[in-house]
Amino acid sequence: MNKQLEGKIALVTGGSSGIGLGAAKELAAQGARVFITGRRQAELDAAVAEIGPGTTALRADASVLSDLDAVYAQIAKVAGKLDILFANAGGGDMMPLGAITEEHFDRIFGTNVRGVLFTVQKALPLLTDGASIILTSSTVSVQGTANFSVYSASKAAVRNFARSWVMDLKDRGIRVNVVSPGPIRTPGLGGLASDETRQGLFDFLAAQVPLGRLGEPSEVGKAVAFLASDAASFINGIELFVDGGMAQV
Repeated sequence: MNKQLEGKIALVTGGSSGIGLGAAKELAAQGARVFITGRRQAELDAAVAEIGPGTTALRADASVLSDLDAVYAQIAKVAGKLDILFANAGGGDMMPLGAITEEHFDRIFGTNVRGVLFTVQKALPLLTDGASIILTSSTVSVQGTANFSVYSASKAAVRNFARSWVMDLKDRGIRVNVVSPGPIRTPGLGGLASDETRQGLFDFLAAQVPLGRLGEPSEVGKAVAFLASDAASFINGIELFVDGGMAQV
């Protein structure tokens, strides 16, 4: 099997579950040496066992700058460089306009916007010329969703980071692209509903997708691996929807 990412060093933030785990598995399968971050050690340990040998887990919160410093110091010590950065850590929950609190706003923007910004900024000294940066946005970057305005705004900000960063990094040949998943079968999506209503939520979301189903983390992972590879060498600044057509109708 031809491994497109053989010899590459990759970091996936939020790589212990869901989309991050799916991407880490695909990057490793394509030959990359993968570092993952997450906040919970038990999930990190389980992810390493699932991804396979050569994976390194680093416990860190992407919204805490000192944690990011420690992550990059460890990667510098062990690998000396970084070829692929998937700035994926993020999340959010639903809250209607009239009930939004400072805590809700600060928590979501702290991870999804501030965390992504400094994850990329602090990686710059390690990133090789010609490296690939992939950011996680969402179909909500272009679609309105009731009770989800803060999360949606944070993901629209992420998408627009890429538009400017491709200009900031053009002299180094570093590509910056965005992957925007639709409804993907992850713990985060399931956490938006109770045990009693979860399947109803999944069925409702699947009905909005032209393909008639939820996506799987592995499907997003394949898109991330493509954007990280030389096969995407002239793809820069795009938003790649992995959503079964949801954002197109």
